[in-house]
Amino acid sequence: MKKGSDNERFGIEQLFGSKTRSRLLQLFLKGPDARYFVRELTRKINAQLNSVRRELNNLVELGVVVEMEDVVVEDGKKDRKKYYQVNKDFGLYEELRLLFAKASVLIQQDLVRILVDEQPIQVLILTGMFTGARENETDMLIVGSPEQKALKERIEGFEQELGCEINYTVMPTDEYLYRRDISDRFLMSILDGEFIEIHNALP
Repeated sequence: MKKGSDNERFGIEQLFGSKTRSRLLQLFLKGPDARYFVRELTRKINAQLNSVRRELNNLVELGVVVEMEDVVVEDGKKDRKKYYQVNKDFGLYEELRLLFAKASVLIQQDLVRILVDEQPIQVLILTGMFTGARENETDMLIVGSPEQKALKERIEGFEQELGCEINYTVMPTDEYLYRRDISDRFLMSILDGEFIEIHNALP
């Protein structure tokens, strides 16, 4: 399989012109009822504080995000802090939500292509948050012998792009085959439920 170069990769920031803005929107639209303080947002999307503040101001001016104040108690002292939440009454809210949902699918496909290209992976299955089966213990099952450090770094990068944590499980091929043969509870909870088999090089 041909490896894709970086400029071939899909990035929603290509549509919005700002990686910080696109990551903020992804985070807000994935959890429309969640509210965030500025420093919390900088940690979640791994961006500079000034960049986050600038893009938040832009989104507030556009009406996409609303800014509110709340009293926070820190070290026994009360302080008023601003927090931000997506504006579900924004005229194009539903269109934005659908756009970012489709973008997430493309990013997931990108993740899969890169992982399979880069790593010795025999089976790659998406479940959990990718299929709505949130009761599952994992979001991604990787069967093979990938290099752990490189895999962790790659998935952390995609977590930032998706705006959420990916719980993944790595299983050696012989263990996977054994568990499949004995109808292991963990494995069957995946294979008997909602899942997407992206790659399978096993017989």
